[in-house]
Amino acid sequence: MKLIIFYVLLLCSAVVNAQYFEVPSAGSEPTKTFLIEAPKSKATVVFFQGGDGVLNIQPDGSNNRTNSPMIRSGALWKQYGINYVMVDSPYDLGDYRRTNKRGNADHLDRAEAVVRFYKNKFNVPIWIYGHSMGTVTVTKLANRSGNSLELAGVIIAGTHDGETVSAEFNKPVLAIHHKREACPGTPISASEAIIKSRPASTKSELVMIDGGDNTGHPCAGLAYHGFNNVEDQVVDAAAKFILSH
Repeated sequence: MKLIIFYVLLLCSAVVNAQYFEVPSAGSEPTKTFLIEAPKSKATVVFFQGGDGVLNIQPDGSNNRTNSPMIRSGALWKQYGINYVMVDSPYDLGDYRRTNKRGNADHLDRAEAVVRFYKNKFNVPIWIYGHSMGTVTVTKLANRSGNSLELAGVIIAGTHDGETVSAEFNKPVLAIHHKREACPGTPISASEAIIKSRPASTKSELVMIDGGDNTGHPCAGLAYHGFNNVEDQVVDAAAKFILSH
């Protein structure tokens, strides 16, 4: 396993420790991940990127998706005592307009291996979080192996249309959506449907975010879909849900 320790600059100009890990996989390539560690962490959140899932994370932390809300908000989690982990994909996973490969066994095996790696590393509750097409990975992983992985819960943001969370997955689920969502592949109804379908015995919540900026394609990271300039609200809502469960 390759480990390179380096430093990244927080939004507040304070320096935090960050690390690049390659998690072994049964596939031909390891899975690249990027960690921002919170001192005395209370939880770990593992993030699955939207779009085609390919970030091309480099050992210095650079990547090809700087407009992603998950990349932009990475430094915000530390203040809540939550470890941030971003997961890369070594191959194109498709998107809502093309063939969606997020249900294939190799992809889900990789996601599971990453969760186990960080669960063993920190021994704190671990949550999986997906934005946009990343919600496909998260819901399918929760349905396939969420209970065996002993996940603490699931967070979905800008949910892809048609996804479901099985009633057999009995851990908390938080859905976050922007009130002005305009991406046809991720309607507000997708998040609403998942929360409405959760068993009464489980914890679930839908948080609607408003405000921010809207630029470019409605399904891109700088549109309302990407929670542009309201990342702090999204992180605050998610962190409070995590820490209360």
